[in-house]
Amino acid sequence: MRAYFLFVSISLLCAVVFGDHEKHHDSDHKEHGDHGNVHHHSDKTHTDDSHGDHHHDESMPCLKIAPYNANFGFSLYRQIAADHPTENIFISPASISTVFAMLSLGARSNTLNQIIEGLSFNRSELTEEEMHKGFQHLLHMLNDPNSKVQLNSGNALFIDKDLKLIQKFVEDSKQFYKAETFSTDFHNTEEATKQINTYAENKTKGKITDLLSSVDEKTILVLINYIYFYGEWEKHFEKEWTKDGIFHVDENTNVTVPMMHRNGMYNVAFDEKLGCTVVQIPYKGNATALFILPDEGKLRQVEEALEKAVVKSWKKLFRKQFVQLTLPKLSISATTDLVKELSKLGVTDVFPDNSDLSGIVEVTPLKVSKAVHKVLVSIDETGTEAAGVTVMEIVPTMLPPRIEYNRPFVLMIYEPTLRANLFMGRVMNPKE
Repeated sequence: MRAYFLFVSISLLCAVVFGDHEKHHDSDHKEHGDHGNVHHHSDKTHTDDSHGDHHHDESMPCLKIAPYNANFGFSLYRQIAADHPTENIFISPASISTVFAMLSLGARSNTLNQIIEGLSFNRSELTEEEMHKGFQHLLHMLNDPNSKVQLNSGNALFIDKDLKLIQKFVEDSKQFYKAETFSTDFHNTEEATKQINTYAENKTKGKITDLLSSVDEKTILVLINYIYFYGEWEKHFEKEWTKDGIFHVDENTNVTVPMMHRNGMYNVAFDEKLGCTVVQIPYKGNATALFILPDEGKLRQVEEALEKAVVKSWKKLFRKQFVQLTLPKLSISATTDLVKELSKLGVTDVFPDNSDLSGIVEVTPLKVSKAVHKVLVSIDETGTEAAGVTVMEIVPTMLPPRIEYNRPFVLMIYEPTLRANLFMGRVMNPKE
């Protein structure tokens, strides 16, 4: 049977009115709100780029933002991991950075500075325009219709029906982030919630159904980014080999879960200094998974050390070898309160009443009241026998090493040609 890997991510920001201001709509707003060095460009900027020409082209705009996005992803992961040491955690750094970068189009003064710096960007090295062009190109490449990996990403703005946003914010959101816009009646909170949840459900192919339980009637704008990833293993697992096994959650807790088994050739790194084993499992197409198994008692140590340089060092340690691989079959979801986590990374002004989002709407003061990030991950077996080429692997005469992911481990999904960290997380308990 075919083994697949499903990751679905949604990042959502709710902007609400604060103070005694009423919601305004003024057609004159479209003439205001210039965004510093960010200029409006023709939609032709990247539409002529072929998806096939991007391999290792250092001039690609998305590669300019890649190291900053990587630093942000690892910083955020370490923060969340420290705050939630006993829980399953999953995030999509690409999704979170995209939605906050889109929000920065309407941010001003210190609010803008905090968003840029909180996303790990350095404006002395990269201009705002280069940043937005980088995200524009990344979204273009992630939605490659020719990819063997099903990967879709997009953005949306749900705008209060009585409000007129500054036209430049709407135009730049569409230009750089391909944001769809929807008129929403936030006074009818039940209907607004349904509209947003239906959008999220449709874009994630039914995987995320209840993104919001409700919306504040003071909401005037909701920003959403979604990423849907469906990857088929390059070398599939056989369903007949899947058997129940024990997963050791901690010293006092064991759970029984279906465990998938496969014997085959993989890139394996044994990091003795950090205390972990890393197996690289490729998908059909460009995406790759890193399964990071800390040694007993070393989970916290591994997570605290996670950064770009460490992952790069594993690539030097990789050796192709024949192993007996065991992975848990799982389906879990994780929700992250980004207000709390990003505040600890220095992004504070966007949430309280002194936020400056005057590039979104001129008269009405705004703040981000809710920032929700939800990820669903599923590793499973489904479908029929995989068609196509059969790959033979030489089996060694001696017993191959056994690598069992039967205790908490860390997982990363990335697109190497774009250097994009799509998802990362920790499986603490595959039954939860």
